[in-house]
Order: sequence, then structure tokens, then C-alpha cells
Amino acid sequence: MSESFQALEIPPDALEQGGIEVLRAAVVDGAVSVALRRSFDDPATWGRLMVDLARQAARAYALETDMSEEEAFDRIRAGWEAEGLDPGGLN
Repeated sequence: MSESFQALEIPPDALEQGGIEVLRAAVVDGAVSVALRRSFDDPATWGRLMVDLARQAARAYALETDMSEEEAFDRIRAGWEAEGLDPGGLN
């Protein structure tokens, strides 16, 4: 791992139209470090956002590995379910 922070590019539509960053996550020493803004009136919107992120991550795995998008999404769901079983599971 690099000792400097490696940020992602701002999405092109956000650069063009503006927007509000709602989530930033980084891997630091093998653990996830997160900053977020509440952002939505209804917490259910976070659930929809997380599913969208999972789909996009599954697509990335399908493009960059030998894993299919469906297999990657199933693995992501398995991780979600395993983490949900740990009531004190905040990193």
C-alpha cells in the first residue's frame, strides 16, 4: 500500500452539474475508514444506495477479473449477510 492517500476522480456528471458528496471510504491498514453525511430524509435511501454500490462493484469485478457480475454480486451479498450477523460490527 502507498503511504499517500490515493483519491478517486470526481464523477464527470458531478463536475458538470455539481452535487454533494455523501460518502468517502478508504482502506487504512486493512480496515475501512468512512466519512459520511446523513444526506437523506429517509434512511431507506441508504439501502438503495448500498445496493447500487454493490452492483457497480460487481461490474468492476466482472470487468477486471475472471469472476462474473452475478458471482461477484453474490459474494458481496454473502459478505453483507455475514457482517449483519455481528451486532457490534463497526470498524
